[in-house]
Amino acid sequence: MRLFALLAVLALAVTGCSGSDPARPGVLSVGLREPATLLPADLADQAGRLVTGALWTPLADYDAASGKVTPRAAASIESTDRVHWTVKLRPATFHDGTPVTAQSYVDTWRVVAAAQWVSSPVLTKLLRAREITATAPDTIALTLDRPSGQVPALLSAPGLVPLPASVLASRDWDGFAKAPVGNGPYRLDGGWHPGAGGTLKRVGAAKAEEIDLRVGEPSAQYDAVKAGTLDLATEVPGARHEAMHGDFADRHATWARPEAGYLAFPVTNPPFADATVRHGFALGVDRAALEAGPLAYQADPAKAMLPPADAPGDRTGTCRPCSFDAAAGKALLKQAAFPGGATVYFGPGTEAWTRTLAVGLHKALDVSVTAQALPNAGPPTGPSTVDVKLATASPYELLSGLAAQSGYTDEVFRQNLALADAAATPQEAGELYRLAENQLLRDLPVAPLWSGHGHAVWGPRVHDVTTTPFTGPVLAAIGVS
Repeated sequence: MRLFALLAVLALAVTGCSGSDPARPGVLSVGLREPATLLPADLADQAGRLVTGALWTPLADYDAASGKVTPRAAASIESTDRVHWTVKLRPATFHDGTPVTAQSYVDTWRVVAAAQWVSSPVLTKLLRAREITATAPDTIALTLDRPSGQVPALLSAPGLVPLPASVLASRDWDGFAKAPVGNGPYRLDGGWHPGAGGTLKRVGAAKAEEIDLRVGEPSAQYDAVKAGTLDLATEVPGARHEAMHGDFADRHATWARPEAGYLAFPVTNPPFADATVRHGFALGVDRAALEAGPLAYQADPAKAMLPPADAPGDRTGTCRPCSFDAAAGKALLKQAAFPGGATVYFGPGTEAWTRTLAVGLHKALDVSVTAQALPNAGPPTGPSTVDVKLATASPYELLSGLAAQSGYTDEVFRQNLALADAAATPQEAGELYRLAENQLLRDLPVAPLWSGHGHAVWGPRVHDVTTTPFTGPVLAAIGVS
């Protein structure tokens, strides 16, 4: 028996498969949570986007702050009138060896538009193309239903990457998510193993030859990086938030995530039809308590309506309704003769922080505030919490969605959004989006509460860690010595 045990240990040492030693030359070990799926058009979680960001190359990268477009799979995305757009593709192949063509995108987008996936509204509600065709193997032609300068931002969405013809024919989405085939710098070798992870092999422009993806809990992964048995942990639990700065002084990163929380008011319901009442409730929210409590330092208190991951340029003005001022909040409710008492409704995934929010509002405003799940039928009669997970870097997606959430139908706001969508330059669009944002902050159909951020820590042999809002750490850019 002792001989068999010794042989087993020797075998693990030879193959390097023990999972406890990351120091294999050219191999980067990465800790992450279990992805919700690896079907790119139907995911919104950080772990899923981390993996699919390595398996696929999007048409372009889009920076919301500057409006800068960096072509990736596309050689160019151009238009002369903002109605007719042409996308030229670079030569590329899928990991199964088949070519990536303009028809690959057209067929994929047709499927995505018809599905009920996370990224489906990008095509049906935001892009709104009347026609999308492949005019040549390397050329996509789009004709919109109105002029829009947001096309580069929308086509950069990570959910609009192409799928190979094999899965478009079979429609076996569950099977494909276990063994995805992309067009990116890494391929998944041997499929995905739920609860364990998978192995990425380099096939394109990337630094690490191989990436060992390990599924686990963030606290254990944090400790593994400290112990030297894991190279990179892509999430830092709240309990380690402060220790991170000392444990990994120059080996940690924080980035803005495309996620934010809001309190949406039913503006057509009499108790909340007065903006004074809505501002009173906004001033009664202790956002720092949410950050340190149920949000576990995975978010920042909101400082604007648009979160940093979605904001065009720097905001110059202050956000008064983002402040915590209980005395001012109570005074506003008294001024508006608020009848007292409210129910705050929550949906899936927001119950914990909504209950904390309700308790805080009750204490700060001295009115009865309770928390309750959203009704199965009919609109809520009180404010409701909203956890927004963005599919694109375009402010249009968020601002239009927030207005719809609360039933806000102001015509000037609608016109500013339409003008921003049609704007000829990112700078012009950014100014118009800020006007629309400022109007929301004045009328306050929704109150901004928090914006999400991510953390990563890494070991001494890791270098060149960069992050983006949608993928977090960019795996292809990370080097390992």
